[in-house]
Amino acid sequence: MNEKSLQTLEYAKIKQKVQNHLVTEAGKKELRELEPFTEVEKVRAALDETKDGADLLRLKGGILLPQIGEIGPFLKRLTIGATLNAKELAAIGKVLRATSEVRRFFRELQNDELALKKLYQVVEELQTLPEVAKQLTVSIENDGHVTDDASSLLKSIRHQITSTEQNIRETLANFTRGKSAKYLSESVVTLRQDKYVLPVRSEYRNNVAGRVIDQSTTGQTLFIEPKQVAALNERLTQQEAAQQEEIRRILRELSELIAPYTDEIGSNAQVLGHLDLVNAKALYARDINATEPFLSEDQSLYLRQAWHPLLDAKKAVKNDIMLGQDFKTLLITGPNTGGKTITLKTIGLIQIMGQAGLFVPTNEGSRICVFDEIFADIGDEQSIEQNLSTFSSHMTNIVDFLEKISPRSLVLFDELGSGTDPQEGAALAIAILDDVAAKGSSVVATTHYPELKVYGYERPETINASMEFDSETLRPTYKLLVGLPGRSNALDISRRLGLSSTIIDSATELVSQDSQELNNMIGDLVQKRHDVEEERVQTQQYLTEAEELQADLKKAYAALNRERDNLIAAAKKKANEIVEKTSKQADQVISDLRQMRLNGGSNIKENQLMDAKGELNSLHQNEKLQKNKILQRAKKQHDLQPNDDVLVKSYGQKGVLLRKAGNHDWEVQIGILKMKINENDLEKIKVPEQNERGARTVVKRTGSSGISTSLDLRGQRYEEALTNVDRYLDSAQLAGYSSVTLIHGKGTGSLRKGITEYLKNNRAVKNFEYAPPNAGGNGATVVHFK
Repeated sequence: MNEKSLQTLEYAKIKQKVQNHLVTEAGKKELRELEPFTEVEKVRAALDETKDGADLLRLKGGILLPQIGEIGPFLKRLTIGATLNAKELAAIGKVLRATSEVRRFFRELQNDELALKKLYQVVEELQTLPEVAKQLTVSIENDGHVTDDASSLLKSIRHQITSTEQNIRETLANFTRGKSAKYLSESVVTLRQDKYVLPVRSEYRNNVAGRVIDQSTTGQTLFIEPKQVAALNERLTQQEAAQQEEIRRILRELSELIAPYTDEIGSNAQVLGHLDLVNAKALYARDINATEPFLSEDQSLYLRQAWHPLLDAKKAVKNDIMLGQDFKTLLITGPNTGGKTITLKTIGLIQIMGQAGLFVPTNEGSRICVFDEIFADIGDEQSIEQNLSTFSSHMTNIVDFLEKISPRSLVLFDELGSGTDPQEGAALAIAILDDVAAKGSSVVATTHYPELKVYGYERPETINASMEFDSETLRPTYKLLVGLPGRSNALDISRRLGLSSTIIDSATELVSQDSQELNNMIGDLVQKRHDVEEERVQTQQYLTEAEELQADLKKAYAALNRERDNLIAAAKKKANEIVEKTSKQADQVISDLRQMRLNGGSNIKENQLMDAKGELNSLHQNEKLQKNKILQRAKKQHDLQPNDDVLVKSYGQKGVLLRKAGNHDWEVQIGILKMKINENDLEKIKVPEQNERGARTVVKRTGSSGISTSLDLRGQRYEEALTNVDRYLDSAQLAGYSSVTLIHGKGTGSLRKGITEYLKNNRAVKNFEYAPPNAGGNGATVVHFK
């Protein structure tokens, strides 16, 4: 469509609203290029996608996508053999992970049999590269950090670096805490030129043996590398250089791994961007409470309670607008500031939104069509620089329109023929409307000329409309009245302002009654047409609901038949198994009887026959009785009473019931702990009442068998320490301690920081604090349990 009309109708502002919901660069690029489609099938496909997006937003919260940047330049560099840096590879890895997540999300939707019109086909275009994605995920984090798991050599080098740094800190700590501390401006270890150094006051330069690496701006502090750590610093420099070399090798290998798949990755990024745009359309539709429009095949539109999308839906006046079936030209008259121009823009912008695949700001059941072009001559485009008057600027636009319009065009004229002599302007407006009508285009025009009201009566496929004016308040209501031309309201206004009733009555007699009666007749016909449209919308809704209900019933009926067939098949299989088992047992009984007869049947006694018959009878199982026994056993097992011995399954601990603590909860004594446990987590057990000495066995925790109230973690590695802390806190709780002490030392602070994060997330911990200064200070943490 022509860019000028899109600009006039403020389509860019709508796209900006949609862009606020986008999270991918590919989606933003597609939105920038999005223009209204002019083919019916493309419009229908775009609306179907938005409908899918709206359904997913309502049922699943939308399509979850991460922030994805532009990866096109990275892929181009890969095609020429370049090596990407870690952040660039991380961006590609994010696309591959998002691809897998989206495929999994839609696969679950298909398993749930959620019906979608278009998006399943769109997602099929995504190509997962599991091996490539896995390698990137293992090697590089989202922020571009190369992980230790990228290679065993890198992990080894980083362990060496950590060890060397620890040795340097320990060596320098002797300076900061020893006799040499008095020579330092601060008792700290710092870095200068990638070397660990000490800040030495300049007057004590000769008291610290080592090399000056840097100095402060005032010259009062020298940063000296003590000779005791010079070798360690040099070793650290070499290790860091080795680390950088290994990282470069890893990045080169990852780039070579990805290079053959640049087309697939680029395509995935575009599909994810398209899904992002669909999601954004659905979110915008929810923001403005927009609805899905139907597409008509006969170049007609019916907008139910439409409002301009850039206005507040709660405050905007909403109008029903029809065009295309009984009339293709709509002439709107009415006072200035009465809403004519905004109505014109509303019609054009709603059409543009619908043809771009966006839901429209109307009530449900609205109908749009597909125009090949929308031409809008709205507003005063007078240009001093180009020396164009208001009339000339309008005529320039109109001349351009008339050369391009077709039977599938929509033309919007604002104040057609204005800006010149009224008589000539009206005649010119009529001639222009005739020319447009002759070409079969749909037209909506606003005007002040009374001659055009007559034109609206006389021309076929043309109708008058007006913006309502309240003669009581002397204000416009902004309601569109289709079928009624605008009235001057002069008599009503004069009466309200106090003009003599005699004069008003005389003027009323002079007004032609024919025109008033004709207005009323047209208004009545338009209202009936509107009622028919409303009934059509209601009927369509009933039809849609009936079709959905029928589809649901068919699906339920088919599922019921499948379940019945499965149950019958399972029952037959079970019956066959029982028959086969019973037959084998019966054969065995008969075989035994035959053997007894062969061995001397006359010696068979009555009791032996009865026993054989009993065996045969025992093959018949009373299903009802068996079921009752199972139920009775289950009921007996769950018939819990106070003082019963139970097993708490989730903890694997034995306890004793104290009292009922709710409908399905019990208070249980486990050792010295009292806990509230759900009855589903309890199993009634039997505990021997007497031991060898005839007394009930009682297990008590003694001081000697108890655990310490403190745990020393110094010297332990990070993972090992956290594992020990987790086990220790569980044991301390079961022992009934209210608080314990974790001794982690000061060191570099990494272990202390890790333990602090762990305690923050432990639900059993009430609070924690560093130990008192005389008990270790920040080298130990005191933990209080809930």
